[in-house]
Amino acid sequence: MKLLVTGGAGFIGSTIVTAALDRGWDVRVLDSLRADVHGDEPVLDGRVDFVRGDVRDEAIVADALKGIDVVCHQAAKVGLGVDFADAPDYVSSNDLGTAVLLAAMAAADVSRLVVASSMVVYGEGAYRGPAGLTRPAPRRISDLDAGLFDPRDDSGALLKPELIAEDAPLDPRNVYAITKLTQEHLATSWARSTGGVAAALRYHNVYGPGMPQNTPYAGVASLFRSSLERGEAPGVFEDGAQRRDFVHVRDIASANLAALEWTAAQDEGTFRPFNVGSGTVHTIGEMAAQLSEHAGGPAPIVTGEYRRGDVRHITASSERLQTELNWAPSITFEDGMREFATAPLRAAVR
Repeated sequence: MKLLVTGGAGFIGSTIVTAALDRGWDVRVLDSLRADVHGDEPVLDGRVDFVRGDVRDEAIVADALKGIDVVCHQAAKVGLGVDFADAPDYVSSNDLGTAVLLAAMAAADVSRLVVASSMVVYGEGAYRGPAGLTRPAPRRISDLDAGLFDPRDDSGALLKPELIAEDAPLDPRNVYAITKLTQEHLATSWARSTGGVAAALRYHNVYGPGMPQNTPYAGVASLFRSSLERGEAPGVFEDGAQRRDFVHVRDIASANLAALEWTAAQDEGTFRPFNVGSGTVHTIGEMAAQLSEHAGGPAPIVTGEYRRGDVRHITASSERLQTELNWAPSITFEDGMREFATAPLRAAVR
C-alpha cells in the first residue's frame, strides 16, 4: 500500500509516518515545513519519499498523489490562535488546503481518506443536569471574572460532566474549531460525490515526544514542559480542575493506521467520525503535577486566569473506535507523563 501523509513532518504526522514504515508500508510525505510550525528543519526517515510543498498548491498536490492508494491528511494550522487576525490563515491553511487535496484526489481517483479532526468540534463536552443531558451555552465573562468556571443550568445548578460520543451535537466555538468541522463537511461531500471513503479522527488532548516547544499554538502539555525546562513552575489556568482526555501521540498514530485499513473495507460514499482518546479522565492540574514531579521541577501554580473560547470539560468516549476498528490505547496516563516529562521537544521556532 502506498500512503500519502500530508503534514508528515509535523508532530503527529511524523509519528504516523514512523508507525506506517514500521508496518512495511510505502510512505510519501507532503509538507511545507512552514516556519511557524518547525524550528530546525526536521530530519525525515530515509525510507520516506518526501515532497516539499503547500497542500494549497494544486500542481504540487496533484504530483504528490501519483501512485497513491490512501491519504492521511494531517496538514493543518493548529491551536486557538493568538487573536482573530489569525482567522484568514486558519481558513486558508485548513479549509482551502483540504478542498484542494480532495479535488486532486477526485481527479486522481484516490478514494480512501483519513482526516485529522478534533474534539473542538463539540464545543463544551456532554453534561447532565436535573432535567437530563444538556449542552450549556458558552460561559459568561462575568462568571469567569468571578472565578465561577463550571457550567450551570438556567436555575444555577451545577452540571455534571460526562463522556461525549460522536453523535453529540456539534458546536464549534472558535475559528480553529470551525475550520476542523468544515474539513469534516468537505470530506463528507467528497465521499458522497465521488464514492470515496473517509474517516475523521477527532483527537482529544494529544501529547508526547516531539511536541512543538514554543509556538503560540502549542498545546498545554508542551507549554507546561517548556516552563519546567526553564526552571519555572507551570502556570495552570482557571482552577486546574478542567477535565480532559490526554492521549499519547503513539496511540494517535496507531488509531490512524487502524482507520486507514478500515477505509478499504467500507461501502462507497462512506464518511464516519471517530473520537480518539485514552478512555480515562484527568484534570489539567493533575497533568501539570505529574510533569512537575517526574521532571523534578517546581510545583504548578494555579493562576485563576482564563482564555476566551476555552471550554471547561470535554472528555471522550472512544467506544466506537475500539469496537468498530478493534483499536485500543497502549500507553497509560502515568507512563506517558513519566516519559514526556523528560522527552525531547521539537526545536524552538525562531
